[in-house]
Amino acid sequence: MSFRRLNRKYLVPGAQTVMILGIAALCQPWNLFLHRYGVTITLIGLVAFIITSHIGPEQEAPEEDTRDGRLAE
Repeated sequence: MSFRRLNRKYLVPGAQTVMILGIAALCQPWNLFLHRYGVTITLIGLVAFIITSHIGPEQEAPEEDTRDGRLAE
């Protein structure tokens, strides 16, 4: 599996999940540690999402014409 596929399949959804968990940590009243670091968790998820979303998808290789070995147009 290439890095670009790994990025699209795991890293981008992981960054989105971290952002959601950071917002949930801000909204919960039971754990002071989570409430204190909720903004930090959200910002880490946001920065990770910005970085991973700027990695483009994998480009497809051009198809070859099997009759004479030239590239198909």
